[in-house]
Amino acid sequence: MKYMILVYGSQPDYDSMAGPATSAEELNAIGEFLAEFTGELAASGELLDTQGLATPVLARRVRLRDGVPVVTDGPFAETEEVIAGYWIVDCVSFDRATELAVRLNKAPGRIADAGVVIRPVMGADYDTD
Repeated sequence: MKYMILVYGSQPDYDSMAGPATSAEELNAIGEFLAEFTGELAASGELLDTQGLATPVLARRVRLRDGVPVVTDGPFAETEEVIAGYWIVDCVSFDRATELAVRLNKAPGRIADAGVVIRPVMGADYDTD
């Protein structure tokens, strides 16, 4: 069963991690945590894909207004919360995907302050019990 685990953040989170507010030690701790987490998923065969996403200021939002494409800077609609990265996993149950998401909330720093969301991948057999 395939699930996408989404980690959220905001532009201020990206700015904080790039500035003096976040020490090199904290950045290393975050990197080590994520490398270990992702490595364990790869070793167990559950990891299908994972990527972090670039800072939201580099994003563009495209939508139609009266049939005409409108392009604006940034991914923001009603909120400034954005997807910061994701893992696509293939695991035995929704409960297992939830266990993995809970582990991400234990990351050092502010990485999971905005939350983690689990979504079943359409077209895949999935269990939400």
